[in-house]
Amino acid sequence: MYKNFVRILVSATLLAVLALGIAAPVSAFDGRGGDLVIVGKDEVVNDDLYVGAGNFTLDGTIKGDLLASGETLTINGTVEGDVMAAGQTIILNGVVTGSVRMAGAALFVGENAKIGGDIIAAGASLETRKGSAIGQDAVIFGGQALLAGEIARNVKVFTGGLELRGQIDGNLEAEVGEAEHDGPGPMVFIPKSPIPVPNVKGGLTIDPEAKIGGKLTYTSAKELTIPGGVVAGVVTRLEPEVTPVIKPTASELFMAGLLNSIRKIVTLILLGLLVGWLFPTFLSLGINHVRTAPLPSFGWGIVSIAAFFFALLVLIMATIIGALLFGALTLSGLSAAMVFLGLLGMFVLIFGFVLATSFIAQIIVSLLGGKLILEKVKPEWADHKVWPLAIGVILFAILTSIPILGQLAGLVVVLLGLGALWLSGYSLFPRKQAE
Repeated sequence: MYKNFVRILVSATLLAVLALGIAAPVSAFDGRGGDLVIVGKDEVVNDDLYVGAGNFTLDGTIKGDLLASGETLTINGTVEGDVMAAGQTIILNGVVTGSVRMAGAALFVGENAKIGGDIIAAGASLETRKGSAIGQDAVIFGGQALLAGEIARNVKVFTGGLELRGQIDGNLEAEVGEAEHDGPGPMVFIPKSPIPVPNVKGGLTIDPEAKIGGKLTYTSAKELTIPGGVVAGVVTRLEPEVTPVIKPTASELFMAGLLNSIRKIVTLILLGLLVGWLFPTFLSLGINHVRTAPLPSFGWGIVSIAAFFFALLVLIMATIIGALLFGALTLSGLSAAMVFLGLLGMFVLIFGFVLATSFIAQIIVSLLGGKLILEKVKPEWADHKVWPLAIGVILFAILTSIPILGQLAGLVVVLLGLGALWLSGYSLFPRKQAE
């Protein structure tokens, strides 16, 4: 559950930051979208160009940056700035005076492509053809890379397979897979690519005609045969880092589980006492809802989870749309404020939901369980501030430590508690309205 929350938070943050990057810094830009967007050969865009399209082709000139996303992006013309692109297939045949940041399945730098700055590429496959030129550094992540063009400075590669046929004027650092670990070719994952995708074998392959003007540092479990005269500097092989897998003993597993249970018990008791002190009425309402209406509480618990994700999605979309709208109106201050408020709202929403599911819901059900037990064995303690909570939390910790059954019980408890919180909030709302 925590991993899912983290993914949601990271995704929301990236989307909002993207909106800020799009809207806040600019005073003017050209935005285009649709199934097909084409910038003709004689067309000149005098601003930054932002494109969201199924297929995008640039044959003309952009006197600014290009930010594009779509299924197939083809850049044949000139970009007098930086390129940031994401799509299934990205084809670069033109001139980019700045740097290129691109991510996709099939990435292609043609023989006529000239990039003045750096290139950072992440994808299933990257190919740079002979005749292409990259004016500064290259950083490459992904499944495979075939480098046949010229790169003026240093190259860092993190791929399953790398084949070097061209020229690197600086150093090459390559962390690649092993040759014997060949898997299916990239066409398995990108069968509809409009460009031919090479099949690079695993590991590092260097053509005898290739050139490395500086040092070669590669990570491999085995020593590779490097053709003579290719590398001008020192060749260094690094051993791949292997993290040893140490299986804990039964006693270690038992102690780890015991410590986790103790931490859970202490945390829930302390937080439960704090909630009971600060919000006694709200806590009592939650306990009463679980006790008198367990099935509705369970159902509303499911609804509350769906409502959380829906609210988060609406907040993300509102933040992005608002930032883009204010940016288009050249109200950069309002755009930045919109992004800030959106991020703040996402943080509060996610924090509140994590707090409710991980602690408050468990406290409500545990406290009820402790009360029900004490009402049977020692009724005079049932309304005590500490004993019902302590007994219920301890039983809950023991129950949830049981494999499989404990996970199911924990889910049921969370849904009951969330539903009780939902119903408690709903019951308090009319009172506030009446007041």
